[in-house]
Amino acid sequence: MFAAPMRRFLVTAALLCSTLSGLAGCKGACRELSEKLCDCSINSVEKEVCLRNASQEESRVEPTPEDETVCEAKIANCDCKKIETPEGKRECGIAREGGVD
Repeated sequence: MFAAPMRRFLVTAALLCSTLSGLAGCKGACRELSEKLCDCSINSVEKEVCLRNASQEESRVEPTPEDETVCEAKIANCDCKKIETPEGKRECGIAREGGVD
């Protein structure tokens, strides 16, 4: 499928990501989703506070593999333009349980 040099590069990148997770780069899906939600902030100050909170929360509670799978599924459909709607909240994973938004 991939030529040998490309295959070596992909294996090396995967090993680095797994070794360096938590450091710059190689972010998990839940961290990416959190950052995407922070991009929906009204201004840069709120965005910075949101990013700082996301980072602190990630260091406090590590997402499980199941969490990462759920977050991965949410990333593509999460849209700031729809974040205030019940559908948008569900798509971004921030809807309240029981369907009351």
